[in-house]
Amino acid sequence: MKGNYKFLLLALLIAFASCSFTSKKFEDPDKDKLLIQLITYLLDQGHFEPKDINDNFSSNVFESYLDNLDPFKRYFYESDIKEFEAYKDKIDDQIKAYDVSFFNITHERLLQRIAESKTIYTDILEKPFDFSKQEDYNADYTKLTYVTNKREMKERWRQQLKFSTIANYDDAVTQEDLSKDDTEKSKSKEKKSIKEHESQARLETKKSLDELYEYIDDRRREDWFSVYINAIVEEFDPHTFYFAPEDKERFDRDISGKFEGIGARLQKKVDGIVVNEIISGGPAWRANELEVGDQILKVKQEDEKEAVNVVGMRLDDAIKFIKGPKGTVVTLSLKKVDGTIQDISITRDVVELEETYAKSSIVEKDGKTFGIINLPKFYISFEDYNERNAASDIKQEILRLKEEGVEGLVMDLRNNGGGSLQTVVDIAGLFIEEGPVVQVKTTGEAKEVLNDKDKSIVWDGPLVILVNELSASASEILAAAMQDYKRGIVIGSKQTYGKGTVQTVMDLNRMVRNNTKGDMGALKFTTQKFYRINGGSTQLEGVKSDVVVPDRYSYIDIGEKDQENPLAWDKIDAADYDVWENYYDYDTTISKSKERMAANEQLKLIDANAQWVKKIRDRENYSLNYETYKKEMQINEEEAKRFSKLSEYQTDLTFNSLPYEMKLMDKDSILLEKRNRWHKALAKDVYVEEAINVLNDLKMTYAIKNKVANSVKN
Repeated sequence: MKGNYKFLLLALLIAFASCSFTSKKFEDPDKDKLLIQLITYLLDQGHFEPKDINDNFSSNVFESYLDNLDPFKRYFYESDIKEFEAYKDKIDDQIKAYDVSFFNITHERLLQRIAESKTIYTDILEKPFDFSKQEDYNADYTKLTYVTNKREMKERWRQQLKFSTIANYDDAVTQEDLSKDDTEKSKSKEKKSIKEHESQARLETKKSLDELYEYIDDRRREDWFSVYINAIVEEFDPHTFYFAPEDKERFDRDISGKFEGIGARLQKKVDGIVVNEIISGGPAWRANELEVGDQILKVKQEDEKEAVNVVGMRLDDAIKFIKGPKGTVVTLSLKKVDGTIQDISITRDVVELEETYAKSSIVEKDGKTFGIINLPKFYISFEDYNERNAASDIKQEILRLKEEGVEGLVMDLRNNGGGSLQTVVDIAGLFIEEGPVVQVKTTGEAKEVLNDKDKSIVWDGPLVILVNELSASASEILAAAMQDYKRGIVIGSKQTYGKGTVQTVMDLNRMVRNNTKGDMGALKFTTQKFYRINGGSTQLEGVKSDVVVPDRYSYIDIGEKDQENPLAWDKIDAADYDVWENYYDYDTTISKSKERMAANEQLKLIDANAQWVKKIRDRENYSLNYETYKKEMQINEEEAKRFSKLSEYQTDLTFNSLPYEMKLMDKDSILLEKRNRWHKALAKDVYVEEAINVLNDLKMTYAIKNKVANSVKN
């Protein structure tokens, strides 16, 4: 199963970086120019489908970059845009010359306009809004044009702020109505309350904007330059992306599910850097001194005499002082929740993000035992594949479930956006004897078939794969392989996300000799397409479920086909593979499932809710008159009431953690709470309920067909 083939693309590109790039020098003294030089060279040489950087490319970058900077058109004026348009067909020339003039002028102007807008919104929010006035607000900002003068700009801000404030105002009034009896109110008190609520609503709006602008003020020039770089690279395809140094760290953490530090999530607030969450099992959790709500004032390393004051510091900069290698000690000066000042020392360690990893549960139904495994992503450590990864964890969970005597298995890949290509090949190998799992193709080269070479099978019983519109990439590879082998039944959305491309991440620092420019970040770019073993592509079309069930995303455009600049769909020759030999009657099982789904009242209600959500999302016009606004909200609330039964739905399934996890939960109340919450959600999940029904049907067809087969042999 677990082939020892190399992580093909990574090895190829490291060789590419160490050999091919030695003949080309990247030594521009200007870091911005050097970054453009590195990225454009890499995309030209390594991208699956390189683009011509021409006037049309330039125009597209121009539009997307300005849209990213000012999507609500509340910073730039029409005169700014006209000035910028001198560069509209020149960006391609600037890219080739490593010229950043266009970025410089837009960045300088943006900072000026942001400073002006802060004055505008502060002035507007000092005065009361008149919610008795008849006026409307159009929330479709994509149709807005740029304003021509300051009066129009102030009016645009006023409408947007009034729209935000009327929602806050309605919340406050509604809460008061719920907490007070009508007989206790007098007319005079209502008038006073209205004035107070309006004032409080404006204050809430201002507080939200102040927090946003504090984040904006923290952004450095290089952060804005990353926006420009990504406007360029995303013209190649939606999954090509430049990671600034901090972003690369986050990517590594997300794909591996671990990092070295104290094990706390932090948040920048107006009053400083505050602990937002203590990560279960981490150093801070074990030390049991740091609390949610504590404000971090100073940070001191074990080899330093003086602590560094982090009050007012950018969050990313403060985190650099707090994180550190395993085994080192950091001392935090805290303002505790009760206002006292306290110093605590924490020994850093490897922190595992439990929510990243696979988890499993035993499912009981009608005296039968089944298993469900939830896989949030196909995680891996790129430094060492032998470290914890999705494939080894899934294998372990299956073995544990087998010890409990499960008769069928559900692999839940809903909302799984993908991850490592190697892990998905290894996971597929857990369910088949041997053979191809996925085909990959690089431009100008013959296709390559990635095989499971291990003849052992970890799970040969009934298998269901749960997917939805957000199941992407590696999730689609696994679902497609199981479908093509007729190894399992796919239940879920009409189609999965539709991402049929492979990306690699190149550390740009590898390409610069004697780098003195600081961390250059990394580039994730598309280098291959992958194909099903039947030759079809999942690009744009995704994987079609064997049993289609409606969900809340059914009418929302969120797939690859709805993104900007996706690569095209195509197909190649099928690989050589044999359909799974078994006695499961998939056709009969799928037919029975479809009949159940068509008659399921919960799914009918889910479909109606999805259509209603689509209608609400597509709404553009809102009244800023409170009486009208309130009536519209009440109509929405009445419509929403018919969907309240969705949360009341309850299956007859019982879920329990595995014995090893029960022991962990005896010592870990946070893990216990998370698992209880998960099991409660599963017990209300109509999709899991149907998956278990399908497993039961498969088990029955196996017994019937196996009996027939044995009779024939005798």
